[in-house]
Amino acid sequence: MSIEVLIENARWEEAGLEALSDAAVSATLAHLGIDPELCEGSVLACDDARIKVLNADFREKDSATNVLSWPADERANPGARPEAPEPDFDGTIELGDIAIAYETCAREAEEQDKPFAEHVTHLMVHGILHLLGYDHITDADAEIMESTEVEILATMGIKDPY
Repeated sequence: MSIEVLIENARWEEAGLEALSDAAVSATLAHLGIDPELCEGSVLACDDARIKVLNADFREKDSATNVLSWPADERANPGARPEAPEPDFDGTIELGDIAIAYETCAREAEEQDKPFAEHVTHLMVHGILHLLGYDHITDADAEIMESTEVEILATMGIKDPY
């Protein structure tokens, strides 16, 4: 597995984001029957100021958010679980990119009375599922995505975040 983590905000290093990211990616891919060794992607560990700019540029929302995802390929399957991606001609599966903002994650974890590491792990699972075509725009899609998150987090010893 080649998931590059670019740490722009040192608090993420102190929080152990690389290890949290690796665990979330591995658990998500294993749960979905996807070989992690074939997968490539990246994570930008940033702050609220940076993610606010990204959110404005890509979603036209002038606010910070917890996590953003940019899938490498369109994999959505509205109303159903997306199919597992097949390797490209070179034998790899390009997942895409994720950005995660420290301050928003810390604030949410505190507001929801959750351990920071568990909240971040949940958001990383959420981001990876977005890269794999999962979404929560409709109620049906949200139910599929959220139940999949709960299943994956349970394999990691993390209780239902919803």
